[in-house]
Amino acid sequence: MARIKLTAGRIRDFSCPTGKAQAFLWDTEAPGLALRATPGESRAFVFQSKLNGKALRVTIGDVRAWNLDAARTEARRLQNLLDAGTDPREEKRQRIAEAEAKREEARRIEAPALEAWTAYIEARRPDWGERHYRSHLALADPGGKPKSRGRRPGEGDTTTPGPLHALLVLPLSELTAEAVESWLRLNASRPASAALAFRLLRGFLGWCSERPEYRGCVHVDACTQKGVRRAVAPAKSKADDCLQREQLPLWFDHVRRIGNPVQSAYLQALLLTGARREELAGLRWDDVDFQWRSMSIRDKVEGERIIPLTPYVASLLAMLPRRNEWVFSSPAAQSGRIQEPRIAHNKALAAAGLPALSLHGLRRSFGTLAEWVECPAGVSAQIMGHKPSALAEKHYRRRPLDLLRKWHTTIEGWILEQAGIEQPHEEQAGQGLRVVG
Repeated sequence: MARIKLTAGRIRDFSCPTGKAQAFLWDTEAPGLALRATPGESRAFVFQSKLNGKALRVTIGDVRAWNLDAARTEARRLQNLLDAGTDPREEKRQRIAEAEAKREEARRIEAPALEAWTAYIEARRPDWGERHYRSHLALADPGGKPKSRGRRPGEGDTTTPGPLHALLVLPLSELTAEAVESWLRLNASRPASAALAFRLLRGFLGWCSERPEYRGCVHVDACTQKGVRRAVAPAKSKADDCLQREQLPLWFDHVRRIGNPVQSAYLQALLLTGARREELAGLRWDDVDFQWRSMSIRDKVEGERIIPLTPYVASLLAMLPRRNEWVFSSPAAQSGRIQEPRIAHNKALAAAGLPALSLHGLRRSFGTLAEWVECPAGVSAQIMGHKPSALAEKHYRRRPLDLLRKWHTTIEGWILEQAGIEQPHEEQAGQGLRVVG
């Protein structure tokens, strides 16, 4: 293998002979350094030596990017690695991997927190209910979508961004306590929405702090500093979001007048069962047993609970059309079941002259009205699916269905009595079931 001292002129004039795949010009100054030429006037510095008795060749770089002195220095460095028993190719791969990791880390640091938010909600979705999942999507929504419903005067044609979106477009490293506090003060005009968004943000940052890919750039104290906590609007009491005994006649009168029988039955059943709105909306016909007077509820705490099918609720369900698998069906909804009964409920409240009442307020009303018949608190809690609040309730009190039915029927009867409605006899409750295609 002939060697010659490489010079700028020799490098410029060297080319690959016709008919050959490559040609080399070996340097005398730096052992192992050569100039390689290939067809097409391509020339690059290479280093060649042996490792464990086997030939090894490493490309240093194109002559347009490397000058001769730099190439000789690199060749000597590679020879030193070989003398130390290190494979230069492995060292190069490691350097490339480290550089790529640094680039990825820099990209992750600069990337909007929305990327981590998306990964978070997809990772946690199996543990959440559908409504909780949709809340995460809505509060971080960028807006700008055409509105599907009518708008109030002065509103635009597109949806507004969710309150969290302004924070999540920032890099995760910029979600500091100062940024969160400033965001809370900007959203002080909608305190309930901001407080909910803050709680979801706190859970998100806690999750990020436990993930190795985000741990290095998340500020774990962003939601825990005193200034931030003070900026969160205090939760308002919901004591007024509840039906009073004297309001029952008006409420039942106007809810029973709702033109859609499914919505009317659904609202009455919400009050008389104390179920959560999505639990009752997700009731299937297979979950209802008219013979043994029971209903299986998909419980967000326990997974499932069995509650009594009381006489009046049974008569409501018996008159509903069986269009599909859902008890509270809706042919207009893509899911096939009831989606938004609040509109009809709000209209009924307005017509009755009653104050605003949320759907969750109906659940709250059941628990409150149950006290009028001196129902044991543990009974109403078990019917409603509340988590046991005492050691005895948690470990020693699981009341059988017939005992729950005794009290549940009493509660329903008292509520109906106050509303001026006669409670059906239990043997008549499930009769008159009709099927509508």
